[in-house]
Amino acid sequence: MERKILVICGHPNLKASRVNSAILKEVSEHAVTVHNLSEHHENFNFDVEKEQSLLLKHDRIVFLFPLYWYSTPAILKKWFDDILLPGFAYARGGDKLLNKEFMVVTTVGAMEEGYRAGCFNHYTIDELLRSIQQLTYYVNIPPYPIYESVFISPEDLKQAAKSATKFIVSDYQDPTFKYEQMLLKAEEMQIELIS
Repeated sequence: MERKILVICGHPNLKASRVNSAILKEVSEHAVTVHNLSEHHENFNFDVEKEQSLLLKHDRIVFLFPLYWYSTPAILKKWFDDILLPGFAYARGGDKLLNKEFMVVTTVGAMEEGYRAGCFNHYTIDELLRSIQQLTYYVNIPPYPIYESVFISPEDLKQAAKSATKFIVSDYQDPTFKYEQMLLKAEEMQIELIS
């Protein structure tokens, strides 16, 4: 059975976007549903039933957005508040999104080295996006950041869009699986691990 993928774009103005637009163009060449939030609201009010129905029809939900002040753009935050309601996404009866895969693809203006302890942004992208990981605590796939998005060359932009699309549409192997593979390899090679 083929996995149904939904990309929810939280960029408030795609006409002004280079990177998010390039990713959407690339991902649209695959069997993926693209849902641009800026086209699906009226005065920042969403059709809750329609939005929830869209989530239910897909197996993997990808949030695509530029990092705004270490968080999501306001339109995506409003969508979270309006759509991920008790009885649907959490609390009693709020199990409708269980067993779905959630992913985050975000574009970041600064370089990767700036996102760590002791550097000018002080925190990693994982740490900054912790609230999204918690609100969809079913998320077990780490975020996929594209750094220096404001400076990206046309050639690098094309490659970044292809890489992000591959991340979005490919099967994900969690680190536990990779760790098990490493342990098996160590056993086969008779490498003694530090005890």
